[in-house]
Amino acid sequence: MSELPDGLHNFLRGAGWEGAEIDPIPGDASFRRYFRLRGADGARAMLMHAPPPHEDPVPFLKVAEWLTAQGLRAPVIHAANAPQGWVLTEDFGDDRMRDWLDDHPDRETPAYEGAIDALVELHTKPAGPFPPYDMRTYAREAALLTEWYAPAQSLDVDVEGYAAAWDAALAPMMARQQPGVTVLRDYHAENIMLLGDPAKRAPQGLIDFQDALVGHPAYDLVSLLQDARRDVSEELEAAMLARYVERANADADFAADYARLGAQRNAKIVGIFTRLYKRDGKPRYLDMIPRVWDAMERDLAHPALQPVADWFSVNIPSELRKNGGGKIT
Repeated sequence: MSELPDGLHNFLRGAGWEGAEIDPIPGDASFRRYFRLRGADGARAMLMHAPPPHEDPVPFLKVAEWLTAQGLRAPVIHAANAPQGWVLTEDFGDDRMRDWLDDHPDRETPAYEGAIDALVELHTKPAGPFPPYDMRTYAREAALLTEWYAPAQSLDVDVEGYAAAWDAALAPMMARQQPGVTVLRDYHAENIMLLGDPAKRAPQGLIDFQDALVGHPAYDLVSLLQDARRDVSEELEAAMLARYVERANADADFAADYARLGAQRNAKIVGIFTRLYKRDGKPRYLDMIPRVWDAMERDLAHPALQPVADWFSVNIPSELRKNGGGKIT
């Protein structure tokens, strides 16, 4: 048990879980670690360790409280010690949407319908007490592509022109994200837990929402339907986008804003995945970049992205663009 974080047993003792069986769960791209607990009485729980200074569990606790108050299924918090980074939560089980669909590919449509309907419900609620997804944040995220991907490909690109192109593309959208909705920011098949058969409209559990902001309703839709980690066919994407537009009564500009945020998010992810490899030594994310790049190319084809598309045409060689961003070494 030497690989377990210091203080784990003290926290479990205070939370009433002393002596529980502890099973580490493979982590994500952050410094957070997760453990599944099994008590002698058969009870189960999830333990998150989000240690300062790299992590702060307070935002997770605040967003979980808000989601629960809105009637959405965030995990119940059993115990927490935020200064030490410990959070003990309800265990949503093993049916992560991504893995469940690997075993039940014929039920893909109802699973995504449930995820769309959950977003529609979330967007009927007043925005939560979270920071705004403002232009500065969008620009900082999009800049990850020029900060990490471009150097990794030995490209000398026009950084100032890139920023100006994004300002021009996103500016028309900003007024339409007022007063805004709660944006979970990482709403995709690996962060949705199925709490029953989606074909029977069972509820879904939400995880990994600690970075929530207040912004445009299209952002989480892009996260779900242009998933960096799972193939979503263009046909399914179109059908689920239409379902959202109809059920949320979205306006005529929604499709353009969806493309804007798709390109912005995908540019960010290309930068992040490159950084995870170059800085953090995590090569497994490189295999996902072609999927992300292909989705970004589709977004850039929308007229709303013309300034950004023009920048890409000048600054990113066509052979890289046609090859899913090219190989990063």
